[in-house]
Parts: sequence; structure tokens; C-alpha cells
Amino acid sequence: MTRDVPLNAQRSAGQDPWDDRTEGDTGDEQAFKPLSREQAQDLRARLPKLSPWTLVGWQAAAGAAMVVLWGLLTWQGDKAWSALFGAGSVVVPNALMAWGMTRRSAMNGGTAMLSFMVWELIKIILATAILVAVVLGFPPLSWPALLSTLVVALKANWLALLRRGRIRK
Repeated sequence: MTRDVPLNAQRSAGQDPWDDRTEGDTGDEQAFKPLSREQAQDLRARLPKLSPWTLVGWQAAAGAAMVVLWGLLTWQGDKAWSALFGAGSVVVPNALMAWGMTRRSAMNGGTAMLSFMVWELIKIILATAILVAVVLGFPPLSWPALLSTLVVALKANWLALLRRGRIRK
């Protein structure tokens, strides 16, 4: 039976305990190579930005398609309404977050991260509030219609990414 030796016991006595380099690393070699201005511009040209509004549009289109499918396949208005509520619980909070994140640029990375976290929290609270309001206020709710449309609308981001060619085989 072998016993694992702690990592700090494997280091030599004179080595800094905070040094996380392995044996093959050299002190002179940089792990991160910064890009030149031309390389950065070339990278930006090859990978164009994807607007959050494009993603919200794809989610709205996928949700609308599911509402039409539920309405046409079942001929029941309750299921179409349930599907609409499922799409709305995804699209409305994401549209609010897209608006909040794109209305002004952040000054630095910390501000951008804080802004993202605040808008993500708002999005989660709003989505939860919509779903709770639907459950409490719409008695003929169809759970399969609501949940299937919610999932399809959430997964519509993959369609946008596939269309942009970001996912390669």
C-alpha cells in the first residue's frame, strides 16, 4: 500500500512554499505571452463580437416557435399561454440584463464584474418572480408547455453560437 506524500514534503528545504512551478519550468520562461497590437487586431477581426441583443432575439424566436407549436399541436389556449409564460420568464429577464450591461461601459474590470453580478442577480430574481406569479396566478397552467418552452428558450444561445461559427466540429 502506497502512501501519498504531501506536496510540501516533496519540495526541497530551501524552496519557496508559494512557488508553484513544476520541475520542467524555468524561471526565465514566461507562461503568458502578450499579443502585439497587430496580433490583437487580427484576433478581434477573426472573432467578431456577439451582441447580447442577438442572443435575446434568438431566445425570443425560439420561444415564439414553441408557443406556436404548442398552440397548433394541442389547439388549447391554456397550453399556448403556458408556453408564452415560459418564454417570457427567459426573454424578459435576459433583455433587462442586456439593457443594463450595454447602456454604459464600465471603467475598469472590477466595475464590470460588479455590474455583471448585480444584473445577474436582478435577472435571477425577476425570472423567479415571473415563474412564481405564473404558478400562483394562472390556475390552468400546463407544466410541460411551460418547462419545455423555458428550456428551449434557454438553449437558443447555442443556435446563435452555431450560426456564428464559434463551435467547430
